[in-house]
Amino acid sequence: MITRRELTTLSGAMLAAAVLPRPASAALALDLATVWPEGNFHTQNARRFAAETAKATNGGVTINVHSGGSLGFKGPEQLRAVRDGLVPIADVLNIQQIGDEPLLGIESIPFLVESERELKILHKHVRPAYEAIAAKNNQKVLYMVPWPTQYLHLKVKADTVDGLKGIKIRVPDKNAQDMCAAIGMAPVLIPWGETIPALASGAVSGVSTSAVSGVDGKFWEFLKYSYPTNHAWSCQMVNISLDTWKTLATHQQTIEQLGKTLEPEFWAASLKADTDSVKRLTDGGMEVVQIPPAMMKDLRARTASLLDDFIKRVPASEKPIRTYLAEVKR
Repeated sequence: MITRRELTTLSGAMLAAAVLPRPASAALALDLATVWPEGNFHTQNARRFAAETAKATNGGVTINVHSGGSLGFKGPEQLRAVRDGLVPIADVLNIQQIGDEPLLGIESIPFLVESERELKILHKHVRPAYEAIAAKNNQKVLYMVPWPTQYLHLKVKADTVDGLKGIKIRVPDKNAQDMCAAIGMAPVLIPWGETIPALASGAVSGVSTSAVSGVDGKFWEFLKYSYPTNHAWSCQMVNISLDTWKTLATHQQTIEQLGKTLEPEFWAASLKADTDSVKRLTDGGMEVVQIPPAMMKDLRARTASLLDDFIKRVPASEKPIRTYLAEVKR
């Protein structure tokens, strides 16, 4: 009988053998794991990156994209999966990795970033830290793409913060959980795959997410109103194992440049996905509710302390946050 420890050692040896240097002429096929469904724009971005990689390397490197979590890794496991050599490339949602790397939650601090323009400024100050975190976890960031505008999708209509009091809402991460609690809602942190069943059973009456996810989940069957709060951001980081990266010596410069070239196009795909998804939500019967200025001001006021709480919890975040805020004059 092979024990689990022996199996782990054997698997590690096999993986190590798999990443030994290969002749420059040998073609290399790499798997890319993503939890997002085939139609999601992040998956389509990954497929475009794969196609362009094959073309740019003359078939020397091919990337096989496995969508919908088909390789068996859940969202919060993606960083570890690459780190531990279980998959050579993964599409990693930064805010889901905060159990291992708290700094990766910085974008989801409520109302820290108000627009795509500000997100680019934040990245100028925080991306070096992201790159360092990737390296610490034996991986390299090939490209990063944000999720678009965030919404509160609800069953009820309200024009004040007090009108949201007590509503049970599904949230994706701790920062969103703290934000919803601060404004009087009852946040529930549950896996994405359990969201639709929770709505159907009445366990939750709202969801904090992007419109794109709302379309994927067909929220209009359970919810009626979408509030474009734009309260948080998050990014997918497509990371490659450094062990695998070393085997691509003759192609590294080509692939690295490809990520830089395609990244602006992928950002544009994110914003287009938001516009298209909002239309599909409204076509499905949901109403987009424009938040009154007084209500938005109250949302910001009630959640303002969460910025300082995050900095206290993650001291390494203070310098990039303060530098960013100074640049956007806030």
